[in-house]
Amino acid sequence: MRWCELHRVDYLFGLARNNRLVGEIASELAQAQQQSQATGKPARCFKEFLWSTLDSWSRERRVVAKAEWLPGSSPGTGEANPRFVVTSLGRAEAEARYLYERIYCARGEMENRIKECQLDLFADRTSAKTMRANQLRLWFASMAYVLLCALRRIALRHTEFADATCGTIRLKLLKIGALVRVSVRRIKIAMASACPYQNEFALAHLRLAAAAR
Repeated sequence: MRWCELHRVDYLFGLARNNRLVGEIASELAQAQQQSQATGKPARCFKEFLWSTLDSWSRERRVVAKAEWLPGSSPGTGEANPRFVVTSLGRAEAEARYLYERIYCARGEMENRIKECQLDLFADRTSAKTMRANQLRLWFASMAYVLLCALRRIALRHTEFADATCGTIRLKLLKIGALVRVSVRRIKIAMASACPYQNEFALAHLRLAAAAR
């Protein structure tokens, strides 16, 4: 953090919790617990404050805390889930909730998208003998991911697949049995009448055809 500050580089880092930090948000945790027990759903509050460690930090820095309470399996139970981040960004640049939920948590969402490409589209299959072959495999997986993202954005909006992962789209919408007839003028795909997602498939086809015009 000191290096970032000396070189005018903004930062946003996770901060390991300890008893001092948790004690700083005791009232917010109690408020979140009360809200969670009243609704039966997770509840969170945010607090920001200036903070310094006992000996390792050179000065006070802005810390944003998420005071969250997660409900348990039975009424009246649950557990606290506090989290802390430290940042050089000021309140005028990002308020506490936005800083944590939209900026800091976006890091985890990017990791989820990378994992989606690896697991659902097999981007981790790089066991070929040469680097070029492995690079080509990775390119194919990356191109497939871009195509599926476009399919989800253009053709599957307002359907149950609007927020589906690539793996779900692949298994439920693309990897299905059908009878394909190819003639000079057209390609005809005959799907089983019992196919559970034939309406979504037809709607996606219409939207892609319209977008291609």
